[in-house]
Amino acid sequence: MRLVRGHILFIVFCFAGLASMAKVKLPTIISDNMVMQCGMKTPVWGSANPGEKIQIQLNGKTYFCTTDKTGCWRVKMDNLKPGGPFEMTVTGTENKLIIHNVLIGEVWLASGQSNMEFGIQTELNGQKAIQEATDSFIRFFYVPMAASLEEKKEIDPVSSVSLNAKWVVCSPETMAKNWAWHGFSAVGYYFAQQIRKTTGTAIGMIGSYKGGTEAQTWISHSGFSLNPILPQYLKEHQRLLDEAKTTDKKADNKGPSNLYNAMISPICPFGIRGVIWYQGESNGDNLNEALEYKDIFPRLIKDWRKNWQQGNFPFLYVQLPNFKKAAQTPSEGNWAWVREAQSKTLSLPHTGMAVTIDLGDPIDIHPKDKAEVGRRLALVANQQVYKMNILASGPVYRSMKINNHENWLTFSSIGSGLSVNGLKGFGIAGTDGKFIWAKAEIKGDQVIVSNETISKPVAVRYDWGDNPSGNLANREELPASPFRTDNWIPETQKK
Repeated sequence: MRLVRGHILFIVFCFAGLASMAKVKLPTIISDNMVMQCGMKTPVWGSANPGEKIQIQLNGKTYFCTTDKTGCWRVKMDNLKPGGPFEMTVTGTENKLIIHNVLIGEVWLASGQSNMEFGIQTELNGQKAIQEATDSFIRFFYVPMAASLEEKKEIDPVSSVSLNAKWVVCSPETMAKNWAWHGFSAVGYYFAQQIRKTTGTAIGMIGSYKGGTEAQTWISHSGFSLNPILPQYLKEHQRLLDEAKTTDKKADNKGPSNLYNAMISPICPFGIRGVIWYQGESNGDNLNEALEYKDIFPRLIKDWRKNWQQGNFPFLYVQLPNFKKAAQTPSEGNWAWVREAQSKTLSLPHTGMAVTIDLGDPIDIHPKDKAEVGRRLALVANQQVYKMNILASGPVYRSMKINNHENWLTFSSIGSGLSVNGLKGFGIAGTDGKFIWAKAEIKGDQVIVSNETISKPVAVRYDWGDNPSGNLANREELPASPFRTDNWIPETQKK
């Protein structure tokens, strides 16, 4: 009788052990209809029991791995070739998962604040774009908005009927449905269209963005730790953590790292070709943060690249457009300093910038024409990433030579030549550092700037304001980026 009871207890114990065994799981972003990045060691990851053997199959190839002591596993697939649709199976001891309708192509992450968030449904020509959105080889994944004081490894659950946090196949029906903010990012969609034409492969666009957010909310805690220039954000994050221990207050959207924790960490390290970024407005709300952007923005890029562990992937971004009342002087406002920080960030490898100083709306921080923004980002991608022999930028200031009372400026990226008669937007200063409006004229490939009241000019600024009036461009109709020839600091910072 004792032996029988022992057998019964053993059997009960075994069944209890099996019941407690964790089934193999995948993160939300690895799911039906996804696009996987081609041409790289594409990562696939998930969880199961510690020490469990996992088998992954895709397009005739099989990969094996074993979970670590925490139950996590990850494999890097061979350099995948464009194609599909395929099925991917992930098999563990307890279960097998099948991921349907998988394509292999180009994957880009679209991130930033509200101008990236701005949905296709309310875009200037959005209704026409939706009707023509019939390319099923374009796919979207929208990360729902969330904030967290701690780094998350998974996206918060969503309703089973929602299109959020699911790979969505492009179609007029899905593009018109109520998901994200009036549909997927218009800039992201127009960019995807252009890259689809360039590559001929499937395009996956991941959208992780939130309006009204500052760059520091998108940087990981470890990212701040690596930059001694930004200690205040580590202190602020710790203050919020301490506050959360004694109150029921949830994460603040403006807290350092809070959006990275909830909206970027869960999708890292999904294989991507690169990032498109449209942000900076919120950091331009005050001069101190505008001046700090030259440190914040490069830190964000380095942080994401480090955490993704996929090398210096392309990071392409939109320079802030014109906004607010027309500039009254040749040097004013906060946004010019953000734009300069964006220009300086081009010193990082594999970065690119789309200039939109001519595409803004003085009374609306959300310009409705996103097609041209997407096109200009795609020009940069086509030139830098896909190695097309094209012009992707307007004139870029390179050097200045002072000749008597005139400043002679040279530029790169002039294409077939500088364009526009009756140049506007130039200011000039003497040794007193005070800028006044200047006369500017094109002579060959140079611009000559002068003002007869200044006999000894020392500096020039172009389009240096929130809403400047400049019109310098090349004949390919790409505008010049705002610039200054001096390195003077703002008067308020001197004080």
